[in-house]
Amino acid sequence: MENQKPAFFIFDSKITNIEALAPYIEKVEETYKPFGGKLIVQGGKLEVFEGYAPQGIIVVLRFDNMEKAKAWYASDSYQAIISYRHAGAQANGWLVEGLAETI
Repeated sequence: MENQKPAFFIFDSKITNIEALAPYIEKVEETYKPFGGKLIVQGGKLEVFEGYAPQGIIVVLRFDNMEKAKAWYASDSYQAIISYRHAGAQANGWLVEGLAETI
């Protein structure tokens, strides 16, 4: 059986209106957990070694595979709150496939 490759949603988010963003922050965890999503990075210390600094904080969510990650993003529960993120932050987001674990 082939090992599945994990997938990572990476967001670079600059908060522009914390009050508008508050409902998103309050509810986002309950949207990704049913899809097996795990928060593995949220802000924290960052050092730039090459290129440009992010515009805001880095958030990384891990999913078991690309399909689950895409299903979360397209889900009714996430789409119901995404407008709060758009109202309260400017973000860039990427979905990146990781390497299969070989253990």
